[in-house]
Amino acid sequence: MTGFGKFSLQLPTKKITVEIKSLNSKGLDLSVRMPSVYREMELKLRNQIAQKLERGKVDFSLFVEVTAEETSSKVNIPIVRSYINQMKEVVNGDETELLKMAVRMPDAFKTEREEIDESEWASIQGVIDQALENIQSFRVSEGIALEKEFLVRVSNILNLMKETVALDGERIENVKTRLRNAIKELEVNVDENRFEQELIYYLEKMDITEEKVRLENHLNYFMETLAGNEANGRKLGFITQEIGREINTMGSKSNHAQMQKLVVQMKDELEKIKEQVLNIL
Repeated sequence: MTGFGKFSLQLPTKKITVEIKSLNSKGLDLSVRMPSVYREMELKLRNQIAQKLERGKVDFSLFVEVTAEETSSKVNIPIVRSYINQMKEVVNGDETELLKMAVRMPDAFKTEREEIDESEWASIQGVIDQALENIQSFRVSEGIALEKEFLVRVSNILNLMKETVALDGERIENVKTRLRNAIKELEVNVDENRFEQELIYYLEKMDITEEKVRLENHLNYFMETLAGNEANGRKLGFITQEIGREINTMGSKSNHAQMQKLVVQMKDELEKIKEQVLNIL
């Protein structure tokens, strides 16, 4: 599911900001951007995120804004002194001017590797947890809206199915009448018993009772799965496939204009469900 989470924390010398963005994906595809000083903590960070976000194309960004005077570069005093002494052997100049030249020479400054402070990293983990809570809240809100949408669509399919079944008696009578009229037009003698047997056999092939029962069961199972607590996007996708099969079979058996219109409407509702299921895969 899609989502966005952001949280910031002000430390004594820097401001930490965490942003997490999530798009639909069948698995967890995590991309991490963070300052190199924290890179050794990336594995722990990935595990921390994976515990909260099971799926999604997730972009994680950790931003650090220095808010106080702080530098990791220091004057390399022995090197600078060596440069000054060497230049004094060449020219007897003013030491201030020699110092200005010395600090421009290679290795005049050294950069010390900044070590991760454990208490600072613990604070950063707290920021990450807060950002994850934000994105989870975002996902929950989206999930509630999707659930309402699903329930409306499932209810529409159930009502359309009931309308379809209500037309079944009329359809059967139309088929019987049409076949009898066709026999009369042939002007031939017909064995009524044999005709009734063939008619029953023909009507059994057109019967949609089993499809109606299976469709109703699939729709109920969809709603039960939707109400579950575990991640269920894939299962819902499989159930929609089964729902589609039953609707298609009803359409192929209907042989009735109004029933076929209702079947088309059921397919339209199902397509809208499938589109939304993609948002939770």
